[in-house]
Amino acid sequence: MNIRIMQSRNSLKNATSLFRRLEYRQLSAQVAAQPKRNAADQNIVLVDGVRSPFLTSGTAYSKLMPHELARHSLLSLLQKTRLDKELVDYIVYGTVIQEVKTSNIGREAALSAGFSDKTPAHTVTMACISSNMAISTGMGLIATNTYDVIVAGGVEFMSDLPIRHSRKMRALLVKASRAKTLGQRLSLLSTFRPDFLAPELPAVAEFSSGETMGKSADRLATAFNVSRQEQDDYALRSHTLAQQAQEKGYFTDLMPFKVQGVDQLVDKDNGIRVSTPESLAKLKPAFIKPYGTVTAANSSFLTDGSSACLIMTEAKAKQLGLKPKAFLRDFLYVSQDPVDQLLLGPAYGIPKLLKKAGLTLKDIDTWEIHEAFAGQIVANLKALDSDWFCKTYLGLNEKLGSVDISKWNNWGGSLSIGHPFAATGVRLCMHTANRLVREDGKLGVVAACAAGGQGVAMLIERYPGATAD
Repeated sequence: MNIRIMQSRNSLKNATSLFRRLEYRQLSAQVAAQPKRNAADQNIVLVDGVRSPFLTSGTAYSKLMPHELARHSLLSLLQKTRLDKELVDYIVYGTVIQEVKTSNIGREAALSAGFSDKTPAHTVTMACISSNMAISTGMGLIATNTYDVIVAGGVEFMSDLPIRHSRKMRALLVKASRAKTLGQRLSLLSTFRPDFLAPELPAVAEFSSGETMGKSADRLATAFNVSRQEQDDYALRSHTLAQQAQEKGYFTDLMPFKVQGVDQLVDKDNGIRVSTPESLAKLKPAFIKPYGTVTAANSSFLTDGSSACLIMTEAKAKQLGLKPKAFLRDFLYVSQDPVDQLLLGPAYGIPKLLKKAGLTLKDIDTWEIHEAFAGQIVANLKALDSDWFCKTYLGLNEKLGSVDISKWNNWGGSLSIGHPFAATGVRLCMHTANRLVREDGKLGVVAACAAGGQGVAMLIERYPGATAD
């Protein structure tokens, strides 16, 4: 009997193995029969992108919900590109501080914007590089021939932070919801203590170290000998260049927003303030007191804002009669020690990206680098120009070199324009694409640091005939 069972099992295994071999052959034949993609199919393009005006938290957007702010960018993108929303195959949206009622904010924003309920959407979170991740996720979906038309973006709403009850209070409330009798409820009530009412406030701090990002920026500035004056000078540069770009009408990605209940049309970023060196020097340290060098003026501020962009293959854009802004050529992500190297993402990412693409610093015409803190930016610039850093941490034979500052964040940056965490990545890409046109460049690099000691670097190429409108 056992012999018969074993023979039966062996026959089943052989049949299964034969079936799998036939299945693999059929699959291989199907793959081989697929037509090869031409160059236009392989080129992924940034067609266009938009953003809401970036506002300091607690101002004109304060009574909105995050998905309403995201809805504005999605509708504005459709309006600007004149794209039929039914053609969008997939939506990827980023956010960092999540509204618990709309945890998949990409889906909720899409539905409220009138996209088909048949259009899938998901939400990503990777701190300050969340919309970069949304874009590169979309690039992956296109590169694998899964979808053709992707909308990627991000939203951050700092005016209404999710403040939680303490863990003790949450546990008590959960138990109370399960209590069935008055006696059980009274018994639970007797365990209540006044300190249960202490709220848990969200903070821009590392979970692994408990340190705020501002303190990390202060320590980083000290490590690279970045002076207070260097930081203030850089912050002043950012605000000055942003004001000039704003006045010249260069922020063509910005789409005015008529907010319900607000009389005036919201049509510009409201955090741009050109100060004086004397005024900046008077400010006290914000994080490490009294000897720190990071202040409110040389740090990015809490910002409300949203963004969205349209990406697809070059061939699809031509088919739809769309005129792209740029080619999305390459990207990579990096991560390092979240304690001592939290904000060095650009210094790690830029050399790796250039090496991967076979380029040098001189090949890059525009740099758009996220400005979390002025000290962080100057420290990254010094790291790239440091033999010690590049040899010790990047494995290079020598320093990468000095970046041409005349090509660096020429329209200001997060310090002045604002930094809605998950929306910034799209702004960086759009400013790169539009700057390449206005400055007659070919290649641009986007880079940013992010919480957790992570970072991104992206390579963007100007599209022939692109405009900066």
